[in-house]
Amino acid sequence: MIENAIHFPILTILILLPVLGGVIIAFIPRESKDAIRSAALGVTMVEFLLSIILLFYFDSSTYKMQFVEKAPWIPGIGVDYFLGMDGISLVLILLTTLLGIVSVLISWTAIEERVKEYMIYLLILETGMVGVFVALDMVLFFLFWEIGLVPMYFLIGVWGGPRKLYANIKFFLYTLFGSVFMLVGILALYYAHGNATGEYTFNLLKLYEVTYPFNLQWWVFIAFFLSFAIKVPVFPFHTWLPDAHVEAPTAGSVILAGVLLKMGTYGFLRFNLPLLAEASHAFTPYILALSVIGIVYGSFLAMAQNDIKKLVAYSSVSHLGAVMAGIFAMNQQGIDGGVIQMINHGISTGGLFLIIGMIYERRHTRLIGDFGGIAKVMPLYSVFVMIIVFSSIGLPGTNGFVGEILILMGLFKASPLASILAATGVILGAAYMLWMYQRVIFGKIKHHENAELKDLNAREFLTLLPIIALILWIGVYPKHFFKLTSASTAHIVEMVKKNQAKQQPAVGHASVEAKAKLVKAEGESR
Repeated sequence: MIENAIHFPILTILILLPVLGGVIIAFIPRESKDAIRSAALGVTMVEFLLSIILLFYFDSSTYKMQFVEKAPWIPGIGVDYFLGMDGISLVLILLTTLLGIVSVLISWTAIEERVKEYMIYLLILETGMVGVFVALDMVLFFLFWEIGLVPMYFLIGVWGGPRKLYANIKFFLYTLFGSVFMLVGILALYYAHGNATGEYTFNLLKLYEVTYPFNLQWWVFIAFFLSFAIKVPVFPFHTWLPDAHVEAPTAGSVILAGVLLKMGTYGFLRFNLPLLAEASHAFTPYILALSVIGIVYGSFLAMAQNDIKKLVAYSSVSHLGAVMAGIFAMNQQGIDGGVIQMINHGISTGGLFLIIGMIYERRHTRLIGDFGGIAKVMPLYSVFVMIIVFSSIGLPGTNGFVGEILILMGLFKASPLASILAATGVILGAAYMLWMYQRVIFGKIKHHENAELKDLNAREFLTLLPIIALILWIGVYPKHFFKLTSASTAHIVEMVKKNQAKQQPAVGHASVEAKAKLVKAEGESR
């Protein structure tokens, strides 16, 4: 940890501000829908500005936790209110707060019923997501993890599509199932640390200091894996995702793809790799296999869809399989690629759900066959769609290329075969995305409703503008983003290697001793 560069509890403010905004909105009359929307937009904009302050005061030269806030919470069992962040947390917080603004803007006219409750749930969801990325006490982490589940449940259940109840129950049960295993893993580490040191604590930084027995690591890894893999989602735990995406309102899909799925990959980086290095190494071949299957399987399923939103949902399974492959390459290039691709996926897939929501508001259909010739009546929209599609398929010059090339390079070092198989996802991704773009944007106008469509208005243009800017910025000059995360990713790689090496001296010593005995025996026999 390093001394807080800002002399006020900025992380606590980031967590509590959306809740305070929700309280303020609760007192606004239900009929004043524009006032409710404006208040929600104001809160999310202030939240984003506060995260920008973090960016300016952040020291990118160190992996140590910054802006640390710590106070006893439940001292009897070793639970603290303990917050802090590194470079990985920072970029995810920036993504979260930016998408918070975007979510309010895209919902401006799309949500007309129960606007007050809708905006309150969006803000509470932002509190949970920010809390997950800054919590350094594992009980606090678990609390924020669960907070994020409740508002998304209501966003899908109240404002979702025709099959919202089925999708919602599936989403809730899958996520809750994983959470139970996470809690078991947390308690196992708590008692293991207490037995080893005499200090019972949920402090993550202190838990890092102990090397746990391999048998314990094995079981805890499985517990954490089930929780985080469902959230990502890793094949074969992905089946809840397409239903949730399709039935969620546009803002729900943006938040789900942009941030909530990243909570799973963040969990692997923050817990599994540094805490359970030996088990992570042992499970790597299996996770790489599941990741590659997810890449290829998700791509083929996306190619078979007639619903644009479901196509994008299955593309997430493929893209996040690539992120997992990069993380479990467990080298600097792979993890750097995985982290930047987490951000890229939030930008590009979030952008895809935005453009789907915009066209759905106009036509009230998402079927690819119902479109055609959109470029003739919505040229600006078509250009923005093209840039976001190019980002999704990883075209050089866009953000997607930067992450994909690093993941493949890191993965090749770990497993050339896995890298070759994962690369097929790039080809398949280009196939289904370009095929979708060609059918929707070009060709003849198939329905008279398409000829009456209006191009982007000022609000929609402003909603998409930061997405397009980030796609090009990261694609052309990614150094700014790697500078923020490289110290943290390098430290994770170092911790993995160090913890693996702790088990090797005894083995190495035994080997040397056996060799010495053999030499001695040979000498005596002579």
